[in-house]
Amino acid sequence: MDDAGVYLLNEGLGLVNTVDFITPPVDDPYWFGQIAAANSLSDVYCMNGEPVTAMNLVMFPAKVLDLGVLQEILRGGFDKIKEAGACLVGGHSVEDDEPKYGLSVSGRVTPKQIWRNSGAQTGDALILTKPLGTGVLFNAVRGGKFPYGQLEKEVLPVIGSLNKAAREAAQGFEIHACTDVTGFGILGHGLEMAQGAQRNLSFDFTALPWFDGVLEMYKKRQTTGSNKANRKMLEGKLQIQAPLSRAEEEMLFDPQTSGGLLFALPALEAPQLLQRLQASGMTTACRVGEVTEEGAASIQVL
Repeated sequence: MDDAGVYLLNEGLGLVNTVDFITPPVDDPYWFGQIAAANSLSDVYCMNGEPVTAMNLVMFPAKVLDLGVLQEILRGGFDKIKEAGACLVGGHSVEDDEPKYGLSVSGRVTPKQIWRNSGAQTGDALILTKPLGTGVLFNAVRGGKFPYGQLEKEVLPVIGSLNKAAREAAQGFEIHACTDVTGFGILGHGLEMAQGAQRNLSFDFTALPWFDGVLEMYKKRQTTGSNKANRKMLEGKLQIQAPLSRAEEEMLFDPQTSGGLLFALPALEAPQLLQRLQASGMTTACRVGEVTEEGAASIQVL
Protein backbone atom coordinates (compact mmCIF):
# COMPACT_ATOMS: atom_id res chain seq x y z
CA MET A 1 0.00 0.00 0.00
CA ASP A 2 1.30 3.46 -0.89
CA ASP A 3 -0.14 6.22 1.28
CA ALA A 4 1.20 9.77 1.28
CA GLY A 5 -0.36 12.96 2.55
CA VAL A 6 0.48 16.65 2.96
CA TYR A 7 -1.54 19.14 5.02
CA LEU A 8 -1.37 22.90 4.55
CA LEU A 9 -3.51 25.19 6.69
CA ASN A 10 -4.09 28.92 6.33
CA GLU A 11 -5.58 29.98 9.68
CA GLY A 12 -6.62 33.43 8.53
CA LEU A 13 -8.57 32.28 5.50
CA GLY A 14 -9.84 29.02 6.93
CA LEU A 15 -8.54 27.00 3.97
CA VAL A 16 -7.44 23.39 4.16
CA ASN A 17 -5.32 21.91 1.36
CA THR A 18 -4.41 18.23 1.21
CA VAL A 19 -2.51 16.11 -1.27
CA ASP A 20 -2.99 12.35 -1.08
CA PHE A 21 -2.59 9.43 -3.46
CA ILE A 22 -2.64 5.67 -3.03
CA THR A 23 -2.54 2.46 -5.00
CA PRO A 24 -5.78 0.81 -3.87
CA PRO A 25 -5.26 -2.97 -3.99
CA VAL A 26 -8.33 -3.80 -6.06
CA ASP A 27 -8.64 -5.01 -9.64
CA ASP A 28 -11.80 -3.12 -10.59
CA PRO A 29 -10.69 0.32 -11.86
CA TYR A 30 -13.97 1.99 -10.91
CA TRP A 31 -13.61 0.83 -7.28
CA PHE A 32 -9.94 1.86 -7.50
CA GLY A 33 -10.97 5.43 -8.30
CA GLN A 34 -13.71 5.62 -5.68
CA ILE A 35 -11.52 4.32 -2.84
CA ALA A 36 -8.56 6.54 -3.72
CA ALA A 37 -10.77 9.63 -3.94
CA ALA A 38 -12.55 8.83 -0.66
CA ASN A 39 -9.15 8.40 0.99
CA SER A 40 -7.99 11.80 -0.30
CA LEU A 41 -11.17 13.64 0.66
CA SER A 42 -10.95 12.18 4.17
CA ASP A 43 -7.97 14.41 4.97
CA VAL A 44 -10.28 17.41 4.75
CA TYR A 45 -13.17 15.79 6.62
CA CYS A 46 -10.97 14.79 9.57
CA MET A 47 -10.12 18.49 10.08
CA ASN A 48 -13.84 19.41 9.99
CA GLY A 49 -13.42 20.86 6.54
CA GLU A 50 -15.79 20.93 3.59
CA PRO A 51 -14.14 19.98 0.26
CA VAL A 52 -14.42 22.70 -2.38
CA THR A 53 -12.07 21.80 -5.24
CA ALA A 54 -10.12 18.71 -6.27
CA MET A 55 -7.38 18.05 -8.80
CA ASN A 56 -6.62 14.59 -10.17
CA LEU A 57 -3.13 13.18 -9.57
CA VAL A 58 -2.46 10.23 -11.88
CA MET A 59 0.47 7.89 -12.40
CA PHE A 60 -0.32 5.40 -15.14
CA PRO A 61 1.51 2.89 -17.37
CA ALA A 62 -0.12 4.04 -20.61
CA LYS A 63 2.05 1.74 -22.74
CA VAL A 64 0.97 -1.33 -20.76
CA LEU A 65 -2.66 -0.78 -19.71
CA ASP A 66 -5.56 0.24 -21.91
CA LEU A 67 -6.63 3.86 -21.47
CA GLY A 68 -10.13 2.56 -20.82
CA VAL A 69 -8.81 1.44 -17.41
CA LEU A 70 -7.72 5.00 -16.68
CA GLN A 71 -11.10 6.29 -17.80
CA GLU A 72 -12.84 4.05 -15.25
CA ILE A 73 -10.46 5.11 -12.47
CA LEU A 74 -11.16 8.76 -13.18
CA ARG A 75 -14.90 8.09 -13.41
CA GLY A 76 -14.84 6.50 -9.96
CA GLY A 77 -12.92 9.46 -8.55
CA PHE A 78 -15.22 11.99 -10.20
CA ASP A 79 -18.30 10.33 -8.75
CA LYS A 80 -16.84 10.69 -5.25
CA ILE A 81 -15.84 14.31 -5.85
CA LYS A 82 -19.39 15.02 -6.99
CA GLU A 83 -20.82 13.20 -3.96
CA ALA A 84 -18.63 15.37 -1.73
CA GLY A 85 -20.10 18.50 -3.32
CA ALA A 86 -16.70 19.59 -4.61
CA CYS A 87 -15.63 20.67 -8.09
CA LEU A 88 -13.01 18.94 -10.24
CA VAL A 89 -10.66 21.67 -11.50
CA GLY A 90 -8.05 19.76 -13.49
CA GLY A 91 -5.15 17.47 -12.75
CA HIS A 92 -1.69 16.16 -13.56
CA SER A 93 -0.51 12.84 -14.98
CA VAL A 94 2.84 11.11 -15.42
CA GLU A 95 4.01 7.76 -16.76
CA ASP A 96 4.76 5.16 -14.08
CA ASP A 97 5.24 1.41 -13.82
CA GLU A 98 2.02 0.90 -11.84
CA PRO A 99 -1.20 2.89 -11.61
CA LYS A 100 -1.53 5.34 -8.73
CA TYR A 101 -4.34 7.81 -8.27
CA GLY A 102 -5.44 10.42 -5.79
CA LEU A 103 -6.50 14.00 -5.36
CA SER A 104 -5.18 17.37 -4.29
CA VAL A 105 -8.14 18.71 -2.33
CA SER A 106 -8.86 22.23 -1.11
CA GLY A 107 -11.53 22.76 1.51
CA ARG A 108 -12.88 25.42 3.80
CA VAL A 109 -13.39 25.40 7.55
CA THR A 110 -14.14 28.01 10.18
CA PRO A 111 -10.71 28.56 11.82
CA LYS A 112 -12.07 28.31 15.39
CA GLN A 113 -13.79 25.02 14.54
CA ILE A 114 -10.81 23.13 13.09
CA TRP A 115 -10.36 19.61 14.41
CA ARG A 116 -6.76 18.62 15.06
CA ASN A 117 -5.28 15.37 16.29
CA SER A 118 -3.67 17.12 19.27
CA GLY A 119 -6.49 18.31 21.55
CA ALA A 120 -7.62 15.13 23.33
CA GLN A 121 -8.37 15.64 27.02
CA THR A 122 -8.27 13.32 30.01
CA GLY A 123 -11.57 11.47 30.34
CA ASP A 124 -12.50 11.75 26.67
CA ALA A 125 -14.17 8.80 24.97
CA LEU A 126 -12.72 7.45 21.71
CA ILE A 127 -15.20 6.66 18.94
CA LEU A 128 -14.31 4.91 15.66
CA THR A 129 -16.63 5.07 12.65
CA LYS A 130 -15.46 2.21 10.35
CA PRO A 131 -14.28 -1.38 10.89
CA LEU A 132 -10.62 -2.36 10.72
CA GLY A 133 -8.63 -5.02 8.91
CA THR A 134 -8.49 -4.01 5.25
CA GLY A 135 -4.73 -4.46 4.96
CA VAL A 136 -4.65 -8.19 5.58
CA LEU A 137 -7.85 -8.83 3.62
CA PHE A 138 -6.46 -7.16 0.50
CA ASN A 139 -3.25 -9.18 0.74
CA ALA A 140 -5.24 -12.36 1.37
CA VAL A 141 -7.28 -11.75 -1.79
CA ARG A 142 -4.07 -11.33 -3.75
CA GLY A 143 -2.81 -14.61 -2.32
CA GLY A 144 -6.02 -16.47 -3.09
CA LYS A 145 -6.80 -17.02 0.61
CA PHE A 146 -9.86 -14.77 0.83
CA PRO A 147 -12.74 -14.58 -1.69
CA TYR A 148 -12.85 -11.43 -3.78
CA GLY A 149 -16.65 -11.67 -3.89
CA GLN A 150 -16.84 -11.26 -0.11
CA LEU A 151 -14.40 -8.35 -0.24
CA GLU A 152 -16.45 -6.66 -2.95
CA LYS A 153 -19.71 -7.16 -1.08
CA GLU A 154 -18.71 -6.42 2.51
CA VAL A 155 -15.54 -4.31 2.47
CA LEU A 156 -15.31 -2.15 -0.65
CA PRO A 157 -18.63 -0.31 -0.07
CA VAL A 158 -17.44 0.67 3.41
CA ILE A 159 -13.98 1.92 2.49
CA GLY A 160 -15.33 3.49 -0.69
CA SER A 161 -17.76 5.57 1.37
CA LEU A 162 -16.93 9.15 2.25
CA ASN A 163 -16.28 10.30 5.81
CA LYS A 164 -18.63 13.16 4.97
CA ALA A 165 -21.53 11.65 6.94
CA ALA A 166 -19.32 11.13 10.01
CA ARG A 167 -18.14 14.72 9.86
CA GLU A 168 -21.71 15.98 9.52
CA ALA A 169 -22.95 13.78 12.37
CA ALA A 170 -20.30 15.25 14.68
CA GLN A 171 -21.40 18.84 14.17
CA GLY A 172 -22.53 20.42 17.43
CA PHE A 173 -20.45 18.08 19.59
CA GLU A 174 -17.37 19.14 21.53
CA ILE A 175 -14.81 17.32 19.42
CA HIS A 176 -11.45 17.71 21.15
CA ALA A 177 -9.45 15.74 18.57
CA CYS A 178 -9.96 13.80 15.36
CA THR A 179 -7.90 11.82 12.88
CA ASP A 180 -8.64 9.41 10.07
CA VAL A 181 -7.26 5.90 10.45
CA THR A 182 -5.16 4.89 7.45
CA GLY A 183 -1.73 3.36 6.86
CA PHE A 184 -0.40 3.52 10.43
CA GLY A 185 -3.35 1.50 11.71
CA ILE A 186 -5.51 2.17 14.75
CA LEU A 187 -2.59 2.19 17.21
CA GLY A 188 -0.28 4.29 15.04
CA HIS A 189 -2.85 7.02 14.50
CA GLY A 190 -3.86 6.69 18.16
CA LEU A 191 -0.23 7.32 19.08
CA GLU A 192 -0.20 10.50 17.01
CA MET A 193 -3.24 11.66 18.96
CA ALA A 194 -1.58 10.71 22.27
CA GLN A 195 1.64 12.51 21.41
CA GLY A 196 -0.15 15.62 20.21
CA ALA A 197 -2.02 15.94 23.48
CA GLN A 198 0.64 14.46 25.78
CA ARG A 199 -1.94 12.02 27.09
CA ASN A 200 -2.22 8.25 27.27
CA LEU A 201 -4.83 6.44 25.18
CA SER A 202 -6.43 3.19 26.24
CA PHE A 203 -8.12 0.88 23.70
CA ASP A 204 -10.47 -1.98 24.57
CA PHE A 205 -9.56 -4.82 22.20
CA THR A 206 -12.97 -6.45 22.55
CA ALA A 207 -14.66 -3.21 21.47
CA LEU A 208 -12.65 -2.71 18.28
CA PRO A 209 -14.74 -3.43 15.14
CA TRP A 210 -13.23 -5.80 12.55
CA PHE A 211 -14.30 -6.93 9.12
CA ASP A 212 -15.23 -10.61 8.92
CA GLY A 213 -12.25 -12.81 8.19
CA VAL A 214 -9.49 -10.63 9.64
CA LEU A 215 -8.63 -12.83 12.62
CA GLU A 216 -8.87 -15.95 10.46
CA MET A 217 -6.35 -14.52 7.98
CA TYR A 218 -3.85 -13.61 10.69
CA LYS A 219 -4.26 -17.08 12.20
CA LYS A 220 -3.22 -18.42 8.79
CA ARG A 221 -0.09 -16.22 9.07
CA GLN A 222 -1.23 -13.85 6.34
CA THR A 223 0.14 -10.35 7.01
CA THR A 224 1.01 -7.05 5.27
CA GLY A 225 4.15 -5.18 4.38
CA SER A 226 3.30 -2.46 6.91
CA ASN A 227 2.66 -4.53 10.04
CA LYS A 228 6.33 -4.75 11.00
CA ALA A 229 6.91 -1.01 10.56
CA ASN A 230 3.73 -0.13 12.45
CA ARG A 231 4.78 -2.39 15.33
CA LYS A 232 8.23 -0.79 15.42
CA MET A 233 6.67 2.68 15.56
CA LEU A 234 4.96 1.68 18.82
CA GLU A 235 8.11 0.26 20.46
CA GLY A 236 8.49 1.58 23.99
CA LYS A 237 5.12 3.33 23.78
CA LEU A 238 2.71 0.37 23.82
CA GLN A 239 1.48 -1.83 26.65
CA ILE A 240 -0.70 -4.78 25.70
CA GLN A 241 -2.38 -5.88 28.92
CA ALA A 242 -5.11 -7.97 27.31
CA PRO A 243 -4.37 -11.72 26.95
CA LEU A 244 -4.05 -11.67 23.16
CA SER A 245 -2.79 -14.35 20.82
CA ARG A 246 -0.09 -13.50 18.30
CA ALA A 247 -2.73 -13.26 15.56
CA GLU A 248 -4.81 -10.85 17.64
CA GLU A 249 -1.75 -8.71 18.31
CA GLU A 250 -1.01 -8.51 14.61
CA MET A 251 -4.53 -7.23 13.96
CA LEU A 252 -3.65 -4.11 15.96
CA PHE A 253 -0.93 -3.15 13.47
CA ASP A 254 -3.00 -3.73 10.33
CA PRO A 255 -2.76 -0.75 7.90
CA GLN A 256 -6.03 0.68 6.67
CA THR A 257 -7.07 2.02 3.29
CA SER A 258 -9.67 4.80 3.46
CA GLY A 259 -10.47 4.07 7.11
CA GLY A 260 -12.91 5.80 9.39
CA LEU A 261 -12.62 8.79 11.70
CA LEU A 262 -11.39 8.45 15.28
CA PHE A 263 -12.99 11.06 17.55
CA ALA A 264 -12.02 12.13 21.06
CA LEU A 265 -14.84 13.93 22.86
CA PRO A 266 -16.30 14.24 26.38
CA ALA A 267 -17.53 10.87 27.61
CA LEU A 268 -20.96 12.30 28.44
CA GLU A 269 -21.47 13.23 24.77
CA ALA A 270 -20.34 9.87 23.38
CA PRO A 271 -23.69 8.02 23.54
CA GLN A 272 -25.49 10.77 21.62
CA LEU A 273 -22.78 10.94 18.95
CA LEU A 274 -22.88 7.17 18.55
CA GLN A 275 -26.64 7.31 18.15
CA ARG A 276 -26.33 9.98 15.47
CA LEU A 277 -23.57 8.12 13.61
CA GLN A 278 -25.53 4.89 13.56
CA ALA A 279 -28.66 6.69 12.43
CA SER A 280 -26.61 8.12 9.56
CA GLY A 281 -25.74 4.63 8.33
CA MET A 282 -22.49 3.92 10.22
CA THR A 283 -23.93 0.91 12.00
CA THR A 284 -20.53 -0.39 13.15
CA ALA A 285 -19.49 2.92 14.77
CA CYS A 286 -18.59 2.24 18.39
CA ARG A 287 -16.75 3.45 21.46
CA VAL A 288 -13.30 1.83 21.40
CA GLY A 289 -11.47 3.39 24.34
CA GLU A 290 -10.69 6.47 26.35
CA VAL A 291 -8.08 9.15 26.98
CA THR A 292 -6.43 8.69 30.34
CA GLU A 293 -3.91 10.66 32.40
CA GLU A 294 -1.35 13.16 31.23
CA GLY A 295 2.26 12.09 30.94
CA ALA A 296 4.56 10.37 28.48
CA ALA A 297 2.32 9.73 25.49
CA SER A 298 1.59 6.03 25.27
CA ILE A 299 -0.99 3.46 24.17
CA GLN A 300 -2.57 0.72 26.26
CA VAL A 301 -4.63 -2.18 24.95
CA LEU A 302 -6.89 -3.71 27.56
